[in-house]
Amino acid sequence: MKVYTKTGDKGTTGLLGGTRVSKADLRIESYGTIDELNSHIGMIRDQPVNESIADELIAIQNTLFVIGSHLASDPQKSKVVIPSIEIKHIELLEKAMDRMDEELPEMRNFVLPGGHVSVSVGHIARCVCRRAERLVTGLAENEVVHENITTYLNRLSDYLFVLCRWMTKELKATEVPWKP
Repeated sequence: MKVYTKTGDKGTTGLLGGTRVSKADLRIESYGTIDELNSHIGMIRDQPVNESIADELIAIQNTLFVIGSHLASDPQKSKVVIPSIEIKHIELLEKAMDRMDEELPEMRNFVLPGGHVSVSVGHIARCVCRRAERLVTGLAENEVVHENITTYLNRLSDYLFVLCRWMTKELKATEVPWKP
């Protein structure tokens, strides 16, 4: 199978279901940002500090692929069966946050991103996740979007924040509080 099809040379792309839309369409921007986020999660997974949670991060990446598939589908025409984003996916993030939170000191201030390259990689992913959430929220205002996708993305950005704090602790890096 060839990677190039030449069908997008004029600035359009096909959704699952056959509908062609502009590559600047909010739906394309949304799932493109999910793809970008997935790549950043891969970078987080590649950090040695996260070896013990690699399976957890792979599960998140798989869920992001499902979300991308939902967003890449024409809700009116696609007959492709895509797994649902269920409450259990959201609960997995919550349980992981609870597990990490048990090891962390109480947060009394906002913290500045950074302190270690691995932590910075995590904060970049968190920002991309928030952007994806904003885009999908905008898309959902005008088009059909599976109900749990925005909730999952909201929870994932929280997870990434807690993960950054956990990595800071594991790496014995300094957590710098924001002081306005």
